Amino acid sequence: MIRTARARLADLREAYAPHEHRPLDGYVVTMSAFGALAASFAVAAKVTGRPVPERVSAQDVVLISIATHKLSRLLAKESVTSPLRAPFTRYSEPGGAAEVNEEVRDQGSAIRHSIGELLTCPFCLAVWVATGLTGGLVLAPRLTRLAATAMTATAVSDFLQMAYSISKEAAAGQPAPDSSEAGPAPINGRSPAQA
Repeated sequence: MIRTARARLADLREAYAPHEHRPLDGYVVTMSAFGALAASFAVAAKVTGRPVPERVSAQDVVLISIATHKLSRLLAKESVTSPLRAPFTRYSEPGGAAEVNEEVRDQGSAIRHSIGELLTCPFCLAVWVATGLTGGLVLAPRLTRLAATAMTATAVSDFLQMAYSISKEAAAGQPAPDSSEAGPAPINGRSPAQA
């Protein structure tokens, strides 16, 4: 029966994407893992007797939304989290302020490939992160709100840093230095040490 299921999946994969490698069996595994994650939150809520709220406050929705954005980008793009992605990806090039672009490793297993796709896509990771944070609101609301507040503050700070760079560029009439460059920017044509 297992061999028949694998043969069917191979036929389906070939019919679905005859000219490109699409790891459908890897996707099945990652979808199953997501289902297990969601189910584990439901079981944990039941076992601990934590009530699932009838509705979530607008304040929590905003907090969790912004925290989800930041945590998803942190996991999928930031240089500092590249060791988490390295078994599934390969470095390509810098991708902006403190971010990198990576390619999914296509060799090896379909599971490795699908995890690589998941880990390099902030949009894909957002579903997982939002599910985790939402489950956290039920199981450990105070701790979840605290962690989400830190992520939200970081996201707001990121936007303020970008706005500051754009304002500085507009005021000076020249492009702002890339924030990934080493060292502080010159002040009035002199290094900060000379200023």
